Amino acid sequence: MSKKKELPSKWQASNKALRAVQVAFYVDEKVQDKIRQVACINGMSPSDMIRQITKLPVSAPPKRPRLTASLNHDDYVQLAQRYDLDPQDTLEIKRRVMQELIEFATGDTGDKDISS
Repeated sequence: MSKKKELPSKWQASNKALRAVQVAFYVDEKVQDKIRQVACINGMSPSDMIRQITKLPVSAPPKRPRLTASLNHDDYVQLAQRYDLDPQDTLEIKRRVMQELIEFATGDTGDKDISS
């Protein structure tokens, strides 16, 4: 009979999160947009907004809020060409994207259509 190992104390807090299951709700686009909009206005994630609406506990806001995007190899190649960088220089590419996001949020481009 094998003895079950105790998790290290620093991992024990994550044990509950490991057992959580992400659930998708297929609702009308208007419902999704409204929840995302209200969440954004309140500085919350859509997931936390759903938890608040359903009266579930909401965790404290992250200490270092961040925006995320999934970038694959082709995305890095395209961005590197755009910024005239080596695709392997991912830190500089990330820095340039971050600067572009800041300019978008604080400059004139924030109010314009970005689809072009």
